[in-house]
Amino acid sequence: MATPSPGYSIIVKVHAPSTFTATSDLTAVVAEAGAAITALDIVDASHDNNIINLACNTRGKEHSRKVKESIDAVEGFEVLSLSDRTFHMHQGGKLQTTSKVNVRNRDDLSRAYTPGVARVCTAIAKDVNRARELTIKNNTIAVVTDGTAVLGLGDIGPEAAMPVMEGKAVLFKQFANVDAWPVALDTTDTEEIINIVKAIAPAYGGINLEDISAPRCFEIEARLREELDIPVFHDDQHGTAIVTQAALNNALKVVGKQLADVRIVLSGVGAAGHAIIRLLKASGAKHILAAGRDGVLEQNTTQRDEHRQWLADNTNAEGFTGTLKQALVGADVFIGVSAPNLLDGDDVASMNDGSIVFAMANPDPEILPTEASKHAAVVATGRSDFPNQINNVLAFPGFFRGLLDAGASDITEDMLVAAADAISATISDEELNPSYVIPSVFNDKVAGAVAEAVANVAEQNGITQPTATKTPDDIDF
Repeated sequence: MATPSPGYSIIVKVHAPSTFTATSDLTAVVAEAGAAITALDIVDASHDNNIINLACNTRGKEHSRKVKESIDAVEGFEVLSLSDRTFHMHQGGKLQTTSKVNVRNRDDLSRAYTPGVARVCTAIAKDVNRARELTIKNNTIAVVTDGTAVLGLGDIGPEAAMPVMEGKAVLFKQFANVDAWPVALDTTDTEEIINIVKAIAPAYGGINLEDISAPRCFEIEARLREELDIPVFHDDQHGTAIVTQAALNNALKVVGKQLADVRIVLSGVGAAGHAIIRLLKASGAKHILAAGRDGVLEQNTTQRDEHRQWLADNTNAEGFTGTLKQALVGADVFIGVSAPNLLDGDDVASMNDGSIVFAMANPDPEILPTEASKHAAVVATGRSDFPNQINNVLAFPGFFRGLLDAGASDITEDMLVAAADAISATISDEELNPSYVIPSVFNDKVAGAVAEAVANVAEQNGITQPTATKTPDDIDF
């Protein structure tokens, strides 16, 4: 049975008698119905009755209705309303613009807008690099999507993708003070997306591609990286890869193994799987098998696109032939970014002692963590209701903070490795244990550590853009 989740949190407004036991009776009913109570308040009262707001987590819509029915079934209780807290949070969207300056009088207006603004425009026209100094470009990125690969929902369109893009922008701001704005495109044409992003790029210091389906996402990212002078990052690929690598760094410490020695089996050869394997290899992994729906990819075979071809050419040096389950026999590490319920306990039991299982399909993993943990030494998932959540929030805010701070024009593999190492290093050897190989998304050390590591690599690699030499005190007559 699924665990009650904050994603299905409700507020129930209940008309109840004013007896001493009314609140305890109400909580008992809700608990008996299987919900997890998170708050209870009396919001109105009289001699005879109380109005109670009760917040609780449920397992979904049907469960929420059952909670309501259980309350209504008790004599003296009446549910006046039932509200979905998640939908309330999204009501009217999650973003707004605010001004950093106050326009209180004509003098302010003359500087913020015409005629004074023309002087700033002219300064930028003379030296375009001053846009980073004198506009929002220095701290703003675009979160670009076409809505074709949203969460586990698939191709749901740009409008339906907007709540995710807004959420991404919220996280950028909260965790790294990066201003981000959703750009949802009503096209799936590769060339059109590339041209649109190139056209809007002057306003932004970076581009975060999000939820664009494979294999188009590969070409879109590659072309934009080549044709723009600002960094382009596809979070579904590189964010996932960074956090996976960070967790693996620490999991290997727990089991006392080295990355170069372990046999790694990865399930899922789409965008995330491709990026994870590239980063694993860049970090020193040597023994990797990549499995798709038809089994493990083999060298000297022809694949349906260049990205799967790269995987076939650069993995499985041992020449293994067989299925995912067969490949797991004698493996040290399993990484899943594919589909639910592909494995069982016997599959994990067939792995080497001290095995590591990262079952990251969301919301339902390749194997339930409770089942995997019967045999594996370390288990991680993409879910928040189990230990070791591999969550991209650990990577993308700090990564872009570092890119913007350095004025980086591109992203290199060295940056990805440095970001992963920075995340894993936020957990000390004294803190490290099988249930804590990756820090919490609310660990306030992570974003800063990632930003510093990325900025340092950008400067070492010489991919920072020239900064303007003028200061606000410089006057152009």
